[in-house]
Amino acid sequence: MPCLLLLVFLIQSWAVKAQQVYDRNIFILAGQSNMAGRGGVLNNTGTGIATWDGVVPPQSRPNPSVLKLDAHLTWVEAREPLDADIDSRKTNGVGPGMAFANSVLEKHPDFGLIGLVPCAIGGSNISEWERGKELYFQMIKRAKASLRDGGTIRALLWYQGETDTVNLHDAQSYQRRVHKFFLDVRDDLQSPLLPIIQALNINDVDILQPR
Repeated sequence: MPCLLLLVFLIQSWAVKAQQVYDRNIFILAGQSNMAGRGGVLNNTGTGIATWDGVVPPQSRPNPSVLKLDAHLTWVEAREPLDADIDSRKTNGVGPGMAFANSVLEKHPDFGLIGLVPCAIGGSNISEWERGKELYFQMIKRAKASLRDGGTIRALLWYQGETDTVNLHDAQSYQRRVHKFFLDVRDDLQSPLLPIIQALNINDVDILQPR
């Protein structure tokens, strides 16, 4: 009887795990510093060293239903700073990823397991995200790796553009470049209707206006 009970328990556990994998809702997080997370990062004007204050607001706290794909392409519990092992040359703090995931689960408790795929790199220009460039390659590689054991990519969250306001040429060509970027992502992920959620800095608004 104990063996039978153990077998039943294992079957139930495997079924739950399989269901969680099947229901994993994956979101790609890409862009520059605001997506990577700079909330709570303080710059010491004397030493020039940036440090994170370690404060995690309630809306960004860990949730057992939120995972992240780490730098080794392994699913782990998601916690701030999400991009610490991705944007590793910078000091990372709180970003929008965890707050987004927690908000989705708060409004839709039955949504299922969420998998976040951080890919953002601080200070990156849209030209660095063109198809064929390293940042684009790594993002697509990580996105495809996130699907290896099941799940569905639900959307790309994109927060980038401030670097492209530095010179006029980049600003004027941003709309064309980012539009091509979105089309390339949908093409390479074989998801022509992939939703793209774009956050804008106030400085970016004029860049995206039709001319």
